[in-house]
Amino acid sequence: MTKSRSLLMVVLMGGAILLGASSCATVSKEPLTSGELRLLSAGLPVVGVVKIGMPYEVKITFIADGEPRIRRACFSWSGEGPYCYPIKPQDVAYGSPGSFSIMLLPAFAGAYRAECYVEYYQGTKILRTNVVNFYLDVMM
Repeated sequence: MTKSRSLLMVVLMGGAILLGASSCATVSKEPLTSGELRLLSAGLPVVGVVKIGMPYEVKITFIADGEPRIRRACFSWSGEGPYCYPIKPQDVAYGSPGSFSIMLLPAFAGAYRAECYVEYYQGTKILRTNVVNFYLDVMM
């Protein structure tokens, strides 16, 4: 019993370390450049069941130099997409970190690895942030 419990703990700790390393891998450690926006995370703020046809909230957190104007958030689910949604300036909370939420509507049941990036204005240029991932399980 002790041997199997120890093996289980090693496997769980290894998985946790790999998950932590992979979620941080896309976030640069370099200082922000002037006007830059960098995503920290995206995910469901409330743990619960996501059902087909029922909207769910995705909360996106970021850091930024100043208050760059966010144009839209784009998502891919297990490689399908991107699907982009406009973000209203009044829906963005700037801070350290800043955040905004968006309501999405799942179309198909299944387990998905979702990716998210944001397009924002830096002066007159439209730039894209880094990509962050989250996991989603959609039920019937």
